[in-house]
Amino acid sequence: LNCTGLTIDDMDLVEIHETYAATTVVCARQLAVDVDRINVNGGAIAIGHAFGASGARIMTHLTHELRRRRLKRALATTSIAGGQSVAMMIETV
Repeated sequence: LNCTGLTIDDMDLVEIHETYAATTVVCARQLAVDVDRINVNGGAIAIGHAFGASGARIMTHLTHELRRRRLKRALATTSIAGGQSVAMMIETV
């Protein structure tokens, strides 16, 4: 978000790839984001963890939800090996 000049409040939806349920709770508190905007169709625990395709699953869900709800921006996050993570912001045009 720092690179875009936007804040978490500018995000209509947020998808947090959770390895454990506590992950989403901690991230929501750290980001101070409304939980109604997080994992709106359920996250990896509810849907399933598509090993090797988590990023594709997250982006597909966010893209469809942005279009379906006629929203503008979403933030996708996922963890990767070695305790690292990655995030991507998408915007409809």
